[in-house]
Amino acid sequence: MNSPSTNNSLGKLLLALVVIAIIGFLGFAILTMPDNRTTGERIGDAVDALPQGVGKAAEQLEDRTPGEKLGDAVEDAGEKIKDNTQN
Repeated sequence: MNSPSTNNSLGKLLLALVVIAIIGFLGFAILTMPDNRTTGERIGDAVDALPQGVGKAAEQLEDRTPGEKLGDAVEDAGEKIKDNTQN
């Protein structure tokens, strides 16, 4: 027969697993949401990105999920760190 503390710890473990699964699902759903920007917003974003280069501006015109945008931001931060440490 299981003791009350065993049932309690098993319940906590199951609750933790459910919470982790929900957080993972929500994170996945948010990072893969479709790009709902209007054409005007895309053009505005592209114009804002022109100082960073034509390639960066062209990226703003494409359909990009929040996950792709996050990946680009991480890549840009890595490039900036690399440039700053080489000087």
